[in-house]
Amino acid sequence: MTTGTAASERALPEAAGSAIDEGVLAGIDRRSAIDAVRLRISTAILLGLLRPGERLPDQKELALGLSVSPITARRALTNLAEQGIVVRRRGRGGGTFVADEPPRQLLQELTAGPEEFTAIHRLVDRRLLFECAVTHYAALNASEEQLEGLYRLTERMAAATGWSEYHQADDEFHRLVARCSGMGTAVDEYNHALADLYAYFLPYPIEHLHNSNRDHIRLVEALRSRDVLAAVEVSRRHVAILHRTMFMGLLEDGETTP
Repeated sequence: MTTGTAASERALPEAAGSAIDEGVLAGIDRRSAIDAVRLRISTAILLGLLRPGERLPDQKELALGLSVSPITARRALTNLAEQGIVVRRRGRGGGTFVADEPPRQLLQELTAGPEEFTAIHRLVDRRLLFECAVTHYAALNASEEQLEGLYRLTERMAAATGWSEYHQADDEFHRLVARCSGMGTAVDEYNHALADLYAYFLPYPIEHLHNSNRDHIRLVEALRSRDVLAAVEVSRRHVAILHRTMFMGLLEDGETTP
């Protein structure tokens, strides 16, 4: 079902105060940025998303893929190397690799606890609310230039050969959808919610990410058609599935492979 809303009817409602209770998220903030990187890499190894002997991106690319500073990435990798979870090799073909036999007990100790899972599920729900809102207004207000930008980003994700490259384009894509909405300062709140959740995203096999990109392509098609209901439903499903595909869902189910 497409919308026939006229341009004069596209004005946004007046901003209202947020009703979201962020108190449950306070515990997450106590984890340092370095510890958060250690958790994400260790959990990815524990789940089999990063496999023994697999080469990690270089320090700069790793930092971009995990949305942290290069210094944070370097210190986290140094710590993981000291613990035998990753190994560093010099010379041609060198770099940082997942250890052939990473200590499983250490990996388990570095993962998040059940109380943190609850908080992260709340982050997913928080983003879900924002995602549906910005997508609704993006379907009404996106310019042709913005829509073309979104399409080019889906092409970048389709061509990505690694999780870091994909994540950077994915981040740009969702932030551009938010800008398309024309929701003013509410876009800043969306970006905060996105960043809070991205702080817990894991390195996933590129095949999994390419499959996720199909949602992005469907979303662009719905936005081009000005089909509000279809666009919002694509976004809703795209975010809601994180309850099962982010690491807290996998660990809660007792899974150890992707």
